[in-house]
Amino acid sequence: MKLIIKSLTAIFIISIIACESSGGVWLGDGDNSGKQYTFGPNQDVEMLKNLAKAYSEKNAEKLSSYYSEEYMNEKRKQNYSKWLNSMESITMKPYKIIPLRNGDFKQVIAWSKEERISKNGSYEKLDLMESFVLSDDGKVKSFKQWKAIDTVNFGMSYGGKFFGKEKNSNTGRPFVFSNRNETKIIENFVDSYNEMDVDGMKNAFAEEFTLNDYKGQKVKYKKSELDNFFKPFKSVNWKLNAIIPIKIANTDAASGVIVRGTESRVFKNGRKWKKDLMEIYYFNLEGKISSMEQFAK
Repeated sequence: MKLIIKSLTAIFIISIIACESSGGVWLGDGDNSGKQYTFGPNQDVEMLKNLAKAYSEKNAEKLSSYYSEEYMNEKRKQNYSKWLNSMESITMKPYKIIPLRNGDFKQVIAWSKEERISKNGSYEKLDLMESFVLSDDGKVKSFKQWKAIDTVNFGMSYGGKFFGKEKNSNTGRPFVFSNRNETKIIENFVDSYNEMDVDGMKNAFAEEFTLNDYKGQKVKYKKSELDNFFKPFKSVNWKLNAIIPIKIANTDAASGVIVRGTESRVFKNGRKWKKDLMEIYYFNLEGKISSMEQFAK
């Protein structure tokens, strides 16, 4: 009998030792740097489940109650309501919820499947990982989201296909958006153009660049040759409709920017000119326009 008791006691002690109550570590800055995490209470799990339920029911008022007042200000509350009302249906189904503590820091990590069917016909099916940081009273005061796309009919970060005039190493690759400040450069370029500011306009161009205009003419220019560009004009007006910066996936940083707009020119001799334009501006590795193609109607 004593042997049995000793054996059970040993098993109990081993079980306690094996079941760690803390683990991991915060490696960032601050007072908690180097400290281990512990599990938070089950009420944090229930809070997240209720939040997901209110979200899936498109109940903006109920959803707001799970967020701190600091986070859920009136403007954000209106945005949440507008977002939920734009959905025909939306479901958030958590499948893993882990409440954590690190000193005074409270956090819930959740993984969930989310399906969004918008009233405008767009569709998303996502696998989400989200971090909910909690206030002292257990309400969400901030959160971050990471996603893996299951199925969507919009919003991919890549698409289309490059063919090339002849088959090459890039043939078959998709396009991706480029983000080397091309959009802002084009906006500034157009502003300078409308102000007939040659020096401002020059900032966008490489020292030498090529223009292929809508008439089929191909002309090479130097920056210095732009000085008299506006000499024939009394006024110009270029109104932008769209700027789309793209590049071929898995290539160097050179990009092409599709620009749609309407341009009108009034010449000093009284002649008027107006065209709907689609232009492609090619940005070199230095982020300058090295060539452009122009199409008009």
